[in-house]
Amino acid sequence: MTLPATALPIEQPAAFLGVSQSLTGKLWRDRLDARGAARALAITQRHQLPELLARVLAGRDVDIDAVPDFLDPTIRKLMPDPFTVTQMEIAAKRIADAAQRGEKVAIFGDYDVDGATSAALLAWHLRHCSLDPLIHIPDRLFEGYGPNTEAVRVLAAKGATLLITVDCGTTSIEPLAEATKLGMSVVVIDHHQVGTELPEVDALVNPNRADDLSGLGHLAAVGLVLVTLVAVNRELRNRGFWTAEMPEPDLLSMLHHVALGTVADVAPLIGLNRALVAKGLIAMRRRDHVGHTALMDVARLNGPPEAWHLGFLLGPRINAGGRIGRADLGVRLLLEGDVSEAARIAAELDRLNSERRVIEQAAEAQAEAEALASLGLEDKGAVIVTASEGWHPGVVGLVAARLKEKFSRPAFAIALEPGGIGTGSGRSIAGVDLGKAVRQAVVDGILIKGGGHAMAAGVTLRKEKLAEFRAYLENTLGHDVRQARHVNELFVDGAVTARSITPELARTLDRAGPFGSGNPEPVLALPSHQLIYADEVGQAHLRLRFKSGDGAIVNGMAFRSVGQKLGNALKQNRGQQLHVAGALSVDRYQGVERVQLRVLDVALPDQGPALIR
Repeated sequence: MTLPATALPIEQPAAFLGVSQSLTGKLWRDRLDARGAARALAITQRHQLPELLARVLAGRDVDIDAVPDFLDPTIRKLMPDPFTVTQMEIAAKRIADAAQRGEKVAIFGDYDVDGATSAALLAWHLRHCSLDPLIHIPDRLFEGYGPNTEAVRVLAAKGATLLITVDCGTTSIEPLAEATKLGMSVVVIDHHQVGTELPEVDALVNPNRADDLSGLGHLAAVGLVLVTLVAVNRELRNRGFWTAEMPEPDLLSMLHHVALGTVADVAPLIGLNRALVAKGLIAMRRRDHVGHTALMDVARLNGPPEAWHLGFLLGPRINAGGRIGRADLGVRLLLEGDVSEAARIAAELDRLNSERRVIEQAAEAQAEAEALASLGLEDKGAVIVTASEGWHPGVVGLVAARLKEKFSRPAFAIALEPGGIGTGSGRSIAGVDLGKAVRQAVVDGILIKGGGHAMAAGVTLRKEKLAEFRAYLENTLGHDVRQARHVNELFVDGAVTARSITPELARTLDRAGPFGSGNPEPVLALPSHQLIYADEVGQAHLRLRFKSGDGAIVNGMAFRSVGQKLGNALKQNRGQQLHVAGALSVDRYQGVERVQLRVLDVALPDQGPALIR
């Protein structure tokens, strides 16, 4: 008799395909334990779904009863009552007042993609209300993150009576106090971690504040702006503001912005976020928004956009304006209605993105050499802290991310200015809270300022404090890093052969998407496939071909693998039988769909026959 899932014992899954140590040092795990496998079987039987799709759903803890809603997430079902967010009602009423009175509203946004999309969404709505809002995106180099007193004074001088900050403002005590002093009302719409002191403003809408019980802390700022505008629309509806001449704006028509900001800010694709991105991707595929269409064109994105396109193709181009160009270019593109002007702005962002890549690569090479020297042959050290004069502050976050990926530990990259002040960014690994450590370093006087999330943080410090900062991080994070790196695991959703990798299989698995942070893409294993081709292409990538025992061939790519463990393992094992782990991607060229495997890891098979689990 079959035991119910709840009666099955909890046990650690065996090594998938027997891979206890791959050629890059990873332990392959079946994503499903005994309970998960039982749930997958139940999903298959009740909902008549393919076995592999059921395994993917069970591996993401989707309950049997929740499968239909997961496969078709709807905003209607997942959108909460906005007033469950602390001070949302106050914020909605103040913004509604501004619309009714025809006030001059100033929007202060962040210079990243989440900030740009948040500002564009809010400005679009206010324009729909017949307002002409001021928009200020700070210069990363000269103003830094968040509201500053000088910019606040400029906005007040231009007649602004309401200041709305988006994707920033939670920790801006003094600048927002200045705004109040100058007679402006202030509404903060932000999602960043909250410190011990809150700014004195009319409304601080942040689901991560200690007294907020909404459960919406996973929203990106642009998602929170959308929820705020739902509340504003309702408030104005109750006041009779909307008429035939001024109809209520359709917020769902702007989901392009919400999807782009959510994915680019690496917000977890769970709950409402997942629905916003899923429906936003559908909106982007219509190519009915001038700015987004221009952006897709310069990124040479001809097929239907997917979530990863937003994070790796479109987001970086919006970001490039804030990193090394004019900070407001992204917002201008997203608000532009003229096709020719949108194409011009998009082309400029594309040029800046190419320039950014060159700057980043130079800094990355220098930082990698410094990291290798610091870690030494014994690979000792819990955290990497690199710093140099001449690095562009706009790329240090990207450099830190590369270091984190290469060395599998938290990493900082800091640009030192001539005056001896350094500004930098850090990126962390799962299980290590970088933001908490950075905030404590500020309290301890090691940093001038700093803050962030568990996975990312920004810092400002004096050059002479670098050694103390390194030592502090080693002492503070050493134990957590060792625990997090103790077992280097790759979780596999199932095994297939080259012949079964088809566009139909890719479409089947895509039903569980969109994939990203919080909803990892399915990882498939190809047991004992021969590597028949491996050659370098592009920017340190490897183009690959694998052949199964029945002669079927599947193409593969190992991105940025040349010179890394994965690339070395592939080059050294040309012609050999390998277990291969990767994720499916669909390449669309001249109307033809081709599926390839994005290779994540490889392992040598045992001498005995490989078993497909």
